[in-house]
Amino acid sequence: MLDNLKDSINSVFVGKEETIDLLLVALLSNGHILLEDVPGTGKTLLAKTIAKSIGGTFSRIQFTPDVLPSDVIGLEYFNPKHGEFEKRIGPIYANIVLADEINRAMPRTQSSLLEAMEERQITIEKQTDQLPTPFLVIATQNPGESHGTFPLPDAQLDRFLVKINIGYPSREDERKIMKRFRREDPLSDVSPVVRMEDVQKLQEETKQIHISDCIEDYVLDLVESTRNHKWIETGLSPRATLAMLRAAQAKAKIESRAYCIPEDIQFVFPHISTHRIMLSMEGALHMTKSEVIHSILGNIDVPVELSYEK
Repeated sequence: MLDNLKDSINSVFVGKEETIDLLLVALLSNGHILLEDVPGTGKTLLAKTIAKSIGGTFSRIQFTPDVLPSDVIGLEYFNPKHGEFEKRIGPIYANIVLADEINRAMPRTQSSLLEAMEERQITIEKQTDQLPTPFLVIATQNPGESHGTFPLPDAQLDRFLVKINIGYPSREDERKIMKRFRREDPLSDVSPVVRMEDVQKLQEETKQIHISDCIEDYVLDLVESTRNHKWIETGLSPRATLAMLRAAQAKAKIESRAYCIPEDIQFVFPHISTHRIMLSMEGALHMTKSEVIHSILGNIDVPVELSYEK
């Protein structure tokens, strides 16, 4: 099933194997994605493709400073025709939600997503509704723009399982894009390759992936290094530790393994960490967040044993 899903995404989204793997990691881990890149790199296309490939509902919220929380989660209003209050569910009620340019929204509107992302539910006038399963928020922001934007608070950033930078395609991949999109939109040919029940089954199977004690120790060593690093002011939280384990299990599932290995941790660690840590003023003068995280990876001993299955 996962191979079919991967092929379906590859039929539209060209040449970004790591990005697609991270997207599947988030889907299998029941996590959310923060896409940060310049306009035109395919962020919206990626979200639409995964929604069509799993046969899920898709919703796009275009964030601007005047978008209100009720525009996101919905509201209760009085219908004079029926003489009673009625509830209107907002665009957050979908399987795949594209929160486009989330950093353009006011902080109050940004915070309206917290309950939905963490608890998979929304509350309107003290009435709570469960969101559909699976539920995946893919939020985008453009790193080069600062005018009219509001940086996401740490509590919001911590709700995203991974942060992904798509980047520009290679010359050959861009040639493939030119040919593929020359006459028609490949997205129109995408049809569901897995059912919603299959996705839920895969998520449950992912939770059963074995994590040995030495892999747990490896994760704890990495996490503690972010808390004790001389250039990191705020290290990874316990929520980030759990997120790393879930993401590593998902990576192992994608590779058709029943257990995690150090390479799974190494693959997800940078994407789990860079949006969660905060550098000190001195640290920011010497290195970027990405450079600090990769230096930690290089300095922590990798566990070696004959088998990680036990």
